[in-house]
Amino acid sequence: MSNLTGAVWRKSSRSNGAGGQCVEVADNLPGRVHVRDTKDRDGGTLTFGPEAWSAFVGLAKQQ
Repeated sequence: MSNLTGAVWRKSSRSNGAGGQCVEVADNLPGRVHVRDTKDRDGGTLTFGPEAWSAFVGLAKQQ
């Protein structure tokens, strides 16, 4: 499990404005990008390396 002390979370710009499908991203910690569900912030996070996250975001922007 990653130490998330100091994580600065921001809501994805692609999140649903009606409070539905929202994710938050913390990309300020060295070497890792963390993603969590805004409806279940204590439910765990997905962790990606910076290269994998950049590839994912690049593909998502194409959609």
